[in-house]
Amino acid sequence: MQQFDIPIIHKTYEFYRALHDLQKVIPKMERFTLWQNCENTALQTLAGLLRVGYAPPEKRLEQLASVGINIDMLRVFLRLAVDIKALTPKKCLPLQEKLDEIGRMLGGWIKSLKQK
Repeated sequence: MQQFDIPIIHKTYEFYRALHDLQKVIPKMERFTLWQNCENTALQTLAGLLRVGYAPPEKRLEQLASVGINIDMLRVFLRLAVDIKALTPKKCLPLQEKLDEIGRMLGGWIKSLKQK
């Protein structure tokens, strides 16, 4: 099975693309600090999910917890971007919705692994 067939990986890929597309509207002062951290964390999240797909079952929960931390960090970074007016709430909302969906998918994956 290809890793891109895992729905959460596809959603995270789409989240990063949307995040990257907004780079043009981010003020230069924030582009290389907060926004670069957002992009790096999104890429780490995607990489973490790919690693989970290849990990042995007994190590998946631990790795998914790490991915969950990255998702929480992204939530904080996006909220901060709005608070410092680097991003408007209107432009941030679609990203937050995508991130919430990824978080729900991650929670479902964790729950299914705990039941096994």
